[in-house]
Amino acid sequence: MKRLGLIALAAFIGGAAAIGGYKLLEPLNNQLSFAEQQHVLFANNPKISSAGTLDFVEAAAAVSPAVVHIKTSYGATSSAKGGSSPMDMFEDFFGGGGGGNRRGQRQPGAASGSGVILTPDGYIVTNNHVVDNADKIEVILSDRRKVSAKVIGKDANTDLALIKVDATDLPVVKMGNSDNVQIGEWVLAVGFPLDLQTTVTAGIVSAKARSIGILNRTQPTEEQYEEYQRTGKTPSSPSIESYIQTDAAINPGNSGGALVNANGELIGINAAIASQTGTNVGYGFAIPINLAKKILDDFRKYGEVKRGYIGVSFVALDADNAESFKVKDIAGLYVNEVFANSGAAAAGLKKGDIIKKVEGDIIYDSPDLQEKIGRLNPGDKVQLTYLRDGQMKTTSVVLKPESSITERKPVLAKSSAASIEKLGATFSALSPQVKTKLGIKNGVVVTRTNTSGLFYQYDLIPGTVITSINDVPLNTTADVTSALGRSADKIKVVGILPDGGKMSWMFSTK
Repeated sequence: MKRLGLIALAAFIGGAAAIGGYKLLEPLNNQLSFAEQQHVLFANNPKISSAGTLDFVEAAAAVSPAVVHIKTSYGATSSAKGGSSPMDMFEDFFGGGGGGNRRGQRQPGAASGSGVILTPDGYIVTNNHVVDNADKIEVILSDRRKVSAKVIGKDANTDLALIKVDATDLPVVKMGNSDNVQIGEWVLAVGFPLDLQTTVTAGIVSAKARSIGILNRTQPTEEQYEEYQRTGKTPSSPSIESYIQTDAAINPGNSGGALVNANGELIGINAAIASQTGTNVGYGFAIPINLAKKILDDFRKYGEVKRGYIGVSFVALDADNAESFKVKDIAGLYVNEVFANSGAAAAGLKKGDIIKKVEGDIIYDSPDLQEKIGRLNPGDKVQLTYLRDGQMKTTSVVLKPESSITERKPVLAKSSAASIEKLGATFSALSPQVKTKLGIKNGVVVTRTNTSGLFYQYDLIPGTVITSINDVPLNTTADVTSALGRSADKIKVVGILPDGGKMSWMFSTK
């Protein structure tokens, strides 16, 4: 009994010291990173439970008070990019009302999501798509107080946002280390699904470094559109997708909520679900917290992300890509372009090099590289190991800001535009994961339609997957152009609707 009393006294003194230290350093908090503040806040906290423990009571109790309900409203002039897709676009993941119509335009209304409190003075992380274009943001705290929030920073390329409420002494979730997350590890998803109160679900980590192509569905510029038509090459994207995949139930409204491990440590921000119905079917995706830390610190310091770039475009190798590039390797990133004035150009990288490692870690797919680079700043150095002419080489690349890098300007090709203009649509390549999910070997996704085109007239909305035109299998926009070249006075289109239904259409070109 005496021993228990001593333990309790020691815990009390340690906790008091941590709180006292935090209060002492409170004026300096904005000079510390979020991770450094966390070290102060949780200096003496013991682990809640061991990995693999099936009792999540303590972890849920520790996390739930610091996960908040975010409600947004939109005026008559506000709109968000809508539409749906086979991999559940953000509109479908967004809880509450609002929704979207078949033309992909959000009607004025309200919506809701989740957020995670990072500091006692009211910094909250959520998803960009939860707060983007909102006229008003309200946060409902665990004590049922409703407070207004302002956006500190947001980034569509990672789907992260940082908001701030005027409050003090708020409960905080402890940040974990997403690099230590293991496949098969138990995790909890905490949020406000389907506009319900705080809900906790459990599952395991089913995959890491997952890319699902959801952040790459941006409206292309006119130059990019012409480039698609000329070569079928999708331009390099600044988007970073390296999700933690879990089978913990995640539904609309969970977006921006917490993914935590069995110790109650924040390892990810829930961001998307893979669903053809808009509700959970067993796959959810969370942004790793180690990537989020850098982005969130940039928001607080600068109001935006300061991102460093290597300065290459690349294709992840697999058996099919290796064959097309006539290389033997089926793992790594094949460099298909090095941009002028970039760190890669200065370090001597060339087209045809195969990036095999970054900072000594093996690269299997694009998320392996993108997440690591996404944590760094312009001016930072990164060590790359690459294969050239059968020999492994290592070089140090200084990351540069996007503004200093010159991409090759596309040569505009007006001659091939006429046939695609009849369709009135732009297209993007499908990721291997989406093809597997849909059970298809080829296809392109419709990213945009205009009111004068055939696709709009026949309700082929963004998110529709086109597998063939005139019986020609499609994988790039160049394939679309080639297939349309075989048209006489009719165009046959075969595809999959956003709700999963398979369809075929016959258009007259007269």
